[in-house]
Amino acid sequence: MKICIYGAGAIGGWVGGLLARAGADVTLIARGPHLAAMREKGLKVVSETESFTTRPACTDDPAEAGPQDVVIVTLKAPSVPAQVPRMAPLLGPDTAVVTAANGVPWWYFHGVEGPWRDRRLETVDPGNVQWDGIGPHRAIGAVLWPACEIEAPGVILHRSGDRLPLGEPDGSRSERVTALSKLLIAAGIKAPVRPNIRNEIWVKLWGNLSFNPISALTTATLAQMAEDPDTRAVVTNMMAEARAIGEKLDVRFPMSIEDRIESARKVGAHKTSMLQDLETGRQMEIDAIVGAVAELGRIVGVPTPTIDTVLGLVRQRARIAGCYGD
Repeated sequence: MKICIYGAGAIGGWVGGLLARAGADVTLIARGPHLAAMREKGLKVVSETESFTTRPACTDDPAEAGPQDVVIVTLKAPSVPAQVPRMAPLLGPDTAVVTAANGVPWWYFHGVEGPWRDRRLETVDPGNVQWDGIGPHRAIGAVLWPACEIEAPGVILHRSGDRLPLGEPDGSRSERVTALSKLLIAAGIKAPVRPNIRNEIWVKLWGNLSFNPISALTTATLAQMAEDPDTRAVVTNMMAEARAIGEKLDVRFPMSIEDRIESARKVGAHKTSMLQDLETGRQMEIDAIVGAVAELGRIVGVPTPTIDTVLGLVRQRARIAGCYGD
């Protein structure tokens, strides 16, 4: 199985490093000093329990890699549409594309029965670039739970987590998703095949939707947001609106709102990815995480007054900081 990691930064580098160590035929698409360092010295992965270096194929030109069996896209959601034309050389007739970005995936309504079958989401796929350029038939869903960062060019620091559940949009245990699951598990990644990957997507989205934008507006950590009564009330309202949307879409939430907030509080003085992006001037994943949920609310007829208010504020905050849109 030929696998390409498209966007081999922190998380993608961790996945690619583990696959390479396990002997998989993996190619990393990266750029800049990180790519140069991997070419010169290899890719180093460091965790609390181990440190190892591998030398997978690395390039910034997808045409060098050629058609793949699986492309795992680990770019942030706002970056993906512009990269779709560059992905074309990787896509053979049967290539699967694993979407691992935060938020609602562009293929969300593919393979579902009912009135919203194959509905497109403008917030995450403006102009249907991914739907038309990649194709929903290629999509495999995934949720990346690990926390990683690029400690230095060519060096990935794995802080925590090793879960990467997978799932076909139609819920089937297809040959392709089963084979990929086995390969990732052999590499040391917990990658079970879920019969409803959308449920897993919502578990992570539920927290990201609320804590991420509020942290960008307040600069508060997870613990500070969960422990402050005023902020906690806003988080609770956003989660309640999101749960109402999810339940309209037949999503099952495995815990209460209070338990979900408490799990975030226990993480402690952690800055969300959206706040980190704001502080470092990187593009923020606002539309995939917050805007898409508001769009889903409009589709299923669930009002989202709190989500809409926070969405408008965080978009303005990001625009002023140069971290949103063009």
